[in-house]
Amino acid sequence: MDGGPSFFGDLLGSIAERGRQLLDLGRERRPQGAIRAAGLVELCEQLLSGRGEASGTALAREILILYRSLKTAEKIAFFEALAGVFGPDKARLDKAVARYVADPTPAALAELHGVSEPRRQELIRRVNLAPGATAQLVAMRAELLDTLKRRPDLAEVDRDFTHLFASWFNRGFLVLRRIDWSTPANVLEKIIRYEAVHEIRDWNDLRARVDSPDRRCYAFFHPAMVDEPLIFVEVALTRDIPEAIGPILAQERTPLDPAKAKVAVFYSISNCQTGLGGVSFGNFLIKQVVEEISRDMPGLTTYVTLSPVPGFRAWLEGERRREASMVLTEEDRAALEQLDAAPGDAAVRATLSPVIAALAAQYFLRERSAKGKPLDPVARFHLGNGARLERINPFGDLSPRGMKQAAGLMVNYRYVPDDIEKNHEAFFDKGEIVASAPVRKLLRPDNGARLPAVKEKAN
Repeated sequence: MDGGPSFFGDLLGSIAERGRQLLDLGRERRPQGAIRAAGLVELCEQLLSGRGEASGTALAREILILYRSLKTAEKIAFFEALAGVFGPDKARLDKAVARYVADPTPAALAELHGVSEPRRQELIRRVNLAPGATAQLVAMRAELLDTLKRRPDLAEVDRDFTHLFASWFNRGFLVLRRIDWSTPANVLEKIIRYEAVHEIRDWNDLRARVDSPDRRCYAFFHPAMVDEPLIFVEVALTRDIPEAIGPILAQERTPLDPAKAKVAVFYSISNCQTGLGGVSFGNFLIKQVVEEISRDMPGLTTYVTLSPVPGFRAWLEGERRREASMVLTEEDRAALEQLDAAPGDAAVRATLSPVIAALAAQYFLRERSAKGKPLDPVARFHLGNGARLERINPFGDLSPRGMKQAAGLMVNYRYVPDDIEKNHEAFFDKGEIVASAPVRKLLRPDNGARLPAVKEKAN
């Protein structure tokens, strides 16, 4: 595999260079300074006009070069053109609609389907002919996503990117690779950079996570982005289900003999490409890693996460500000005054832990977004992938980030291979949250008015 992408990249590059000569689009003719979006739109029209393969590849390459030179406002203008100029061909669409209404045959329906596709989808496909285009299109969508915060009217353009990426990054194209100390340095550097849950402090920290006998790291790659991890997961092999992240991340520890491990702990899952947001890899990654590890270590019996709860502190502070909170008691309010005083102090933790645990059960099992979903994004991910909420761990993360985002709270989600599918269906079809009996027992009965469907699962 290592030689293939390079060979084809060189081949495409030579085709593109030949096409640039044919089109006379060399650097000497490119205007200096910022390239106006209108010039880029003109090149896109040329690409869609249907020239030969060499010239098409050259045009695609030139489009990407010119796009990268645009200023922010010019890129937004280009996105506007994608929305307005490169939508469906309305004249052809009107004719196809009339033809189908008059004679609704399969052939007429196929024609209607074909002409209803926005021209920008074919444009994006043709731009992808250029060497290295896939990664650049992913970066382009990342900038589009940032633009959508201010320009939601461009959402139709994003839908087309998402539609195409869902096909291009289909699970069948993804390659699972283990990351270890022999992995090329440029990939290891990206693992450090992309780690989104628990910062990797330096190369020694990285080595402790990928080179220790009781640690594993796996990533998904795409053939068109050979050295760019799409998503990766870090795994700790332990005897028991952990309740805190500190011992997992500690560099000064005695590694566990993998043969004595009973639990595989997914303690960090990081999406690496902003431009692939909404294209789900995580569920496939977890399932395949479970299969991979279980083949290598048949002695493992339990697969869990040790997960952050990034929205818990914001929700908790909102309830503290609410004078008529239905969740907090006066005793809770008094105890929570100590939250930031000394969370590492054993006495403080003894006082606060049962309060945090009960409020966490409320947060996960009863509170809902406007769309009726769990408030926590990590919970939505794991519950949607068929896990169950296994255990709540007050003060599992005493880092400044853990305290700021979650008041120190962490949780374990458990993946039981035989239950994944039915848990997934229960969550999406019935809105049920599958939770263990100990988690369910943390709920306070006097706060049951907002209780949704919660399915109790015995350990």
